[in-house]
Amino acid sequence: MIDPVLLRENPESIKLSQRARGASEALVDDALAADSARREAITQFESLRAEQNAFGKTVAKAAPDEKKALVAQAQELAARVREASQLASDAEQDFLRFARAIANPIIEGVPEGGEDNFVTLREVGDKPTFDFEARDHLELGELLGAIDMGRGTKVSGSRFYFLRGVGARLEIALMNMALDRALEAGFVPLITPTLVKPEIMDGTGFLGEHASEVYQLRDEDLYLTGTSEVALAGYHSDEILDLAEGPLRYAGWSTCYRSEAGSYGKDTRGILRVHQFNKLEMFVYTTPEEAEAEHDRLVAWQEGMLQALGLSYRVIDVAAGDLGSSAARKFDIEAWIPTQDAFRELTSTSNCTTFQARRLDTRFRGESGKTQPVATLNGTLATTRWLVAILETHQQADGSVVVPEALRPYLGGLSVFEPVAR
Repeated sequence: MIDPVLLRENPESIKLSQRARGASEALVDDALAADSARREAITQFESLRAEQNAFGKTVAKAAPDEKKALVAQAQELAARVREASQLASDAEQDFLRFARAIANPIIEGVPEGGEDNFVTLREVGDKPTFDFEARDHLELGELLGAIDMGRGTKVSGSRFYFLRGVGARLEIALMNMALDRALEAGFVPLITPTLVKPEIMDGTGFLGEHASEVYQLRDEDLYLTGTSEVALAGYHSDEILDLAEGPLRYAGWSTCYRSEAGSYGKDTRGILRVHQFNKLEMFVYTTPEEAEAEHDRLVAWQEGMLQALGLSYRVIDVAAGDLGSSAARKFDIEAWIPTQDAFRELTSTSNCTTFQARRLDTRFRGESGKTQPVATLNGTLATTRWLVAILETHQQADGSVVVPEALRPYLGGLSVFEPVAR
């Protein structure tokens, strides 16, 4: 949720953010009006309650023959206090409804526009070239006995798959390599729940405009997570954290589920866009002042992984209109996919500033001793989709795939995946 003080003192900055996102500016005015009504209702309630407390003392001191009339007045005043309390509560809910509909104000420098208006910050590595006709990741996966889409569809439907043989081993190796690097960087590993309560899913901002992409178990009133970010954001909800020794960093390993609503017909071949996948997600709680520097650190750890795997990639600053409601800034890293002749997203990392923490009531105690919302950040360190870039980048003419050196220790020293079917 947005900062009510910022809304009150600088509503124009929030309007500018909404404009850059292509979102409603009128929501800001609605929230301002609701905030004013809320504060007026609270003031009225507190004034009546103070009057009630003072009157109670008068009744207590009154002579017996005066108390009967005074008690009747006290009951009338109590009824007015209850009514004022309800009005204040209703006004609070109205304010929250408008305030929670406003997206996180973007950080200065985020490009305006939509999906195609990103800014490329850098390109790293040479794009692979071949003196043979390159195979796509699914053809390679089938030659290697690594990917079985047919049986995945038979068992679970479209966009499901089996990783088998070296495919299963490759994903486990990739995840373990990422986990080792996360441990070296001071992250605490967690295997997270993949079912969460509605208030946790909503608290992270995933039940807004992208709610249709989330699987819900209606009978259980639970949601399947599309990233362990959700569970990790809820991990410290309703808590006051100690950040005196620096950020709290977690690496969440989980299976993830996404309905991919609205993506029918897109990337239906192979495992680029699927309903279920595994992911190691970095998640950080830090002070608002340190958040942007931490964002850069997350990107550096991601780039270290991609460089170690010998992948060509670019880092982009995602445009405001392509950000989720929780992100104030997001950097995506896209790897070169040879058979698509294009960069495709492998990782994203978002600075959510205090937006999620306000919704989930996660705070820290500052130097003044007062509590204030923490900043939260998240970023992918490894996921199933990476197999697409690894297989296509390191393929050879006979359909074999050279294993990146950094992964070989996690595969028992295996240096080449050899075809098992032709």
